[in-house]
Amino acid sequence: MSEAQEAYFATFDDTELFYRHWPADKPGQGPRRAVVLLHRGHEHSGRVQHLVAELGLEEFDVFAWDARGNGRSPGERGDAPGFAALVRDLDRFVAHIGARHGVQPENLALIAQSVGAVVAATWVHDYAPRIRALVLASPAFKVKLYVPLARPGLALMQKLRGNFFVNSYVKPQWLTHDPERVESYRTDPLITRPISVRVLLGLYEAADRIVADAQAITVPTQLLVSGSDFVVHRGPQDRFYERLGSAIKERHLLPGFYHDTLGEKGRAAAVNRIRAFVQARFAEPLVRADLSQAHRHGPSFEESEKLSWPPERWSLADLRWRFVRAGLRFGGKLSEGIKLGLDTGFDSGSSLDYVYRNEARGGGPLGRMVDRNYLEAIGWRGIRVRRTHLHELLREAMRRLRAAGLPVDAVDIAAGHGRYALEALAGEGERADSIRLRDYSTLNVDKGRALIEALGAGAVARFDQGDAFDRNALAGLDPKPTLAVVSGLYELFPDNDLVRRSLEGLAAAVPPGGFLVYTGQPWHPQLEFIARALTSHRGGEAWVMRRRSQQEMDDLVRAAGFAKVDQRIDAWGIFTVSLAQRVGP
Repeated sequence: MSEAQEAYFATFDDTELFYRHWPADKPGQGPRRAVVLLHRGHEHSGRVQHLVAELGLEEFDVFAWDARGNGRSPGERGDAPGFAALVRDLDRFVAHIGARHGVQPENLALIAQSVGAVVAATWVHDYAPRIRALVLASPAFKVKLYVPLARPGLALMQKLRGNFFVNSYVKPQWLTHDPERVESYRTDPLITRPISVRVLLGLYEAADRIVADAQAITVPTQLLVSGSDFVVHRGPQDRFYERLGSAIKERHLLPGFYHDTLGEKGRAAAVNRIRAFVQARFAEPLVRADLSQAHRHGPSFEESEKLSWPPERWSLADLRWRFVRAGLRFGGKLSEGIKLGLDTGFDSGSSLDYVYRNEARGGGPLGRMVDRNYLEAIGWRGIRVRRTHLHELLREAMRRLRAAGLPVDAVDIAAGHGRYALEALAGEGERADSIRLRDYSTLNVDKGRALIEALGAGAVARFDQGDAFDRNALAGLDPKPTLAVVSGLYELFPDNDLVRRSLEGLAAAVPPGGFLVYTGQPWHPQLEFIARALTSHRGGEAWVMRRRSQQEMDDLVRAAGFAKVDQRIDAWGIFTVSLAQRVGP
């Protein structure tokens, strides 16, 4: 085993996280290959370094980090800005490995344990990386808290007290039968016993979502289950495996193993299985699941089809949703936002502009209270985070274009009222050279033109009526856009053929080196409520959505000739914003 090289990488908020790198002992002739190891909660990269020799993957570089708040990485011990920050850290770590060490995601295998396994699974689900293999050992999808009502109690205390810390109840002898591992856990000064409540509750929320939507994960996956695990529940691990969308998947039960699966006595039984799985994946070409026809068959199609069918007339479900719709109509007499949704569609440009402004309006104090409650719905909160992420990536695209000596000629093909685009592209600081906003709705065009005038952006911006799915019209845009934006559009249309036609038009318009910013909606906790109670801008029909996984959306963009280079996602996993670069003619 080669000696570990110690280094740091700057993650998304410029925090310098510590990692170890073991170069390959016998590197092959082709592209560099690598294994990334993620440690358990409370631990650090030093606790997994024994695996480098035990795996015996001599042709692979091996990397292992100290998650923020752990080991030699900075941050308050056991804390992070949130669980989503740990997932985004992993995304930046893999990007750093590619940029600094020349290992691309398609030549990478990820091996993770416990909390690290939930971080890994969430990353694969939310960011859809093109990695070769995923190995999850005793993923902490549900921690055994042993105290009745512990989770809701912690959530209530967090609301009352803010963030605070709880100490791990786990004794080292409950983790492994290996006496050396038990003793080293007791004496290791870098072990972090406390964990912040915001990270712990975020872990639970992310795990619930990933287990429920495991069908979106198609990366070849191996799951190792410890048979005598006192720390996490087995049931969610089994449900995750059964729902996995991976065509290649393995599940192995390790009888008698405690929670520290990869640090157990007799762990060769686990390590040998991992080695064989990783070697088998690299012995064959990278194959991605074909999701181009997901609008015709598959889990998301079946989900949306079921939602499009109304409940049986006069059934309890039918009566329930009639009552909810009546409540919305009554709310529309008090709340300006609900009334706007009822009048124009809850997915209309007018509704989204209202949500962006986030100013409660209604008839008197009661109306404003109802409106505030409406604006605080989880979906609308996610929409406002999406706007922040749009601003970040639009500015990043402008920075990259300027650095390459290219003009910033922007087009938004379905801009609604155009508020988010104008704020980012014609606001304070860096401005685009030209901004062309388009929308199919005459109302949105009129409102958008008024907004351009109100913001004093008439020198660089214009608003035209246009069809975002007209391939030829998009291909003929003049000037040729170096920055194209598609926000909140493709999520409303389940048909991939429509989306493909739109992307082909943009690919014909955007020159190589230009950028595309696009949004996605891989998850939503209120799909049934939206389908049963809310109406669309399309003639007042029910607003039924078909979720596209991030992989499905990314693959459509890639097929059109764009390569994703960055991504954002909200803490609830609802909305994504991605930046892709035009890479071919």
